[in-house]
Amino acid sequence: MTLHTDYALRMLIYLATRPDAACTVNDVAEAYHLPRNHLLKVAQTLRDLGFVETTRGRAGGIRLAKPPAAIGLGVLVRATEEEFSLAECMQAQGRPCAISPACNLKGLLHEALAAFLAVLDKYTLADLVENRAILGAFLGIGTTVNLEGGAQPW
Repeated sequence: MTLHTDYALRMLIYLATRPDAACTVNDVAEAYHLPRNHLLKVAQTLRDLGFVETTRGRAGGIRLAKPPAAIGLGVLVRATEEEFSLAECMQAQGRPCAISPACNLKGLLHEALAAFLAVLDKYTLADLVENRAILGAFLGIGTTVNLEGGAQPW
């Protein structure tokens, strides 16, 4: 998986951890200690794909465009990855391999990739943030945990 997809997942986790408030790319960058410039590109990609909404201006920011349960992880990974080349022989512009006509590796890697994506297809962003309060604590987001005795700040 590329860093772009990794950062996209992290950004969506951050946004899902604070669903009632817009945040900035700087907020995400600081929480994860990631480069702001990379995250700006990620935010643009996520906006273009319809996963997030962006608002400019003083009160602007980014927020999820749909509920976490509506964001499939397999869909996200397929949309953000440019190419799923697990080996050079699978690349569109890869060099030819001497054993390509007789090699079984390419088929095995296609099967492995299909299995990887099939697992991701079983889950949504909501599954990643079931422990939202704990994630929020690690990310420096003030969240509230609903316990039997009432809401508690985390």
